[in-house]
Amino acid sequence: MRTATTVELSGGPDVVEFAIAAERLGLDVCWVAEAWGSDAPSALGYLAARTDRMLLGSGVLQVGTRSPALVAQTAITLSNLSRGRFLLGLGVSGPQVIEGLHGVAFRRPLARMRETVDIVRQAFAGGKISHSGTEFQIPRPAGEAVPMRLSIRPEHAIPIYLAALSPAMLRLTGRIADGWLGTSFVPEGAGEAYFAHLDSGLAEAGRTRADLDICQGAEVAFASDEEELRVMVAARKTELAFSLGGMGSSSTNYYNQAYGRQGWADVAALVRQRWQRGDRAGAAGLVTDEMVLATTLIGTEEMVRARLAVWRDAGVNTVRLYPAGDTLAAKLRTLGRAIELVREVGAP
Repeated sequence: MRTATTVELSGGPDVVEFAIAAERLGLDVCWVAEAWGSDAPSALGYLAARTDRMLLGSGVLQVGTRSPALVAQTAITLSNLSRGRFLLGLGVSGPQVIEGLHGVAFRRPLARMRETVDIVRQAFAGGKISHSGTEFQIPRPAGEAVPMRLSIRPEHAIPIYLAALSPAMLRLTGRIADGWLGTSFVPEGAGEAYFAHLDSGLAEAGRTRADLDICQGAEVAFASDEEELRVMVAARKTELAFSLGGMGSSSTNYYNQAYGRQGWADVAALVRQRWQRGDRAGAAGLVTDEMVLATTLIGTEEMVRARLAVWRDAGVNTVRLYPAGDTLAAKLRTLGRAIELVREVGAP
């Protein structure tokens, strides 16, 4: 298994130092998020100049805020600047960010993603871009323009990863992507919740699981004993309640739906109701210890090692680690030990 992490530069200057130090620890991939904070491409360009070996990925670029041609231009530029170390991660985000922040309609996200990838790959191939779909008409019809090609060419292959949680987006990922960026992952329930849909898309394209990098992420933290673990789990219940109740819009929450498909539909619905009523403490109180432990890599060292083996056996190729710690040094200690454990568990 490969190791990865995700950073977001709104966290301050320590984030850059963390990424540089993570490369020295042997990290394989550093994904850069943007969400509603700093933009990913600027940070990726800076990190490309400050690192030498590890892969750098956009985790993710929001397709609702960029034209496909701009996505392609950005990807080619970052790939060429980093000498082939760039991975293009794309996602549709959700209505709260796309409509509430950017003022762009969040409609037909599946079609937008499918057409974006098609156009981006046309651009990567170096030909003139021409597309007639429900979301994009290139060139625009009834105008004076003719199809164009980019003046920049990719010097290296650029793998495309899709962030997907819904069944339809998972099937699309299986059909057209090189990798899957997942979250809210419970390996025991992943077969029906995730892999059945991925495998359906792979089969439609005549592909197998070997053609797709399964990249899953979770917080990692090491507890010295049962009491410390109890405190750690309790502290994370509010964060999980926010994902279940506060992420997305009043009607669309992909995280809530993902937990629901993995055995917690009733609890997830109640958490969401309480969170949206403003009862944050009540929402967090409904989150169980099992829900936290099932979707994280939190525990004693032996617990984390055993959990990584379960992830490996479930089909995870790349483990995206979010190391806990109050300081940069603490986060790096956690990350360094986690990388060692992944290597031990993933060794043949």
